[in-house]
Amino acid sequence: MAFYDLPKEERATLVRQMEAIIEKAVLTSQLQPLLIYAADEDTYIRKSAYQALGKIYPAHPAAVLQGITTLMQNGEAKVRQTAVNAAGEIGRHDFSVIRAYMDQGLTDAHYSVRNAVIGSVKKMGEKNPVPVLDWAKGYLEHPDKEIRREICHGIELRGRTHPQDILPLLKTLQFDKTARVRNTLVHVLGQIAYKKGCLETVVADLKTWQNQELVRAALDEIADVHERYKDFAIKTQAEAIAYMAKHFEDI
Repeated sequence: MAFYDLPKEERATLVRQMEAIIEKAVLTSQLQPLLIYAADEDTYIRKSAYQALGKIYPAHPAAVLQGITTLMQNGEAKVRQTAVNAAGEIGRHDFSVIRAYMDQGLTDAHYSVRNAVIGSVKKMGEKNPVPVLDWAKGYLEHPDKEIRREICHGIELRGRTHPQDILPLLKTLQFDKTARVRNTLVHVLGQIAYKKGCLETVVADLKTWQNQELVRAALDEIADVHERYKDFAIKTQAEAIAYMAKHFEDI
């Protein structure tokens, strides 16, 4: 039976059982139960496993990190994905100890593991932005276009509430030669521009960018986002367009 097929009370009981089993597994270095959870086909079982590792970490940091290291060496992509997500839970509070796992996951052969890095960067950047964004900055000129794109995507969530924190990083990509990277950059600029106070910050920064073609694409995306997310945007599409028109000619 799938995790969310269980009643709420049974799900809570299962999570507590998993936490106890996982804690025993990492403390005894008998990791087979953890490996079974980490490889489970049910996304929510894997999520409960990596969240359990995050909860256990403060009491048993060395044992948990050793467990994650073992998971990262596993041949099954779902297991490595779970390991990266577990590292992301820890990195919300202490990035330095899990930085190497993010480096490793970012170059993993399987897309699901790389996607776990993106998801982890999002949640870590929201809670622990300074070291996470400093790490991310180092990858924005990486020779692998997919890594540049993934990092651009990963820092998006921090930008939705604090666009000023990521705009200097995004600006370094304005002349990227890869269409997928530029498209992701435009997407992220749209995503960080529709909450309270964010449009003003993004527009002020875009006025300092040199790539006018990309700026134009970003302005179009920002306008579209204000319509697509009109139930969540602080301004209507018309208000957003009028604001941008005050700062840019021919909008």
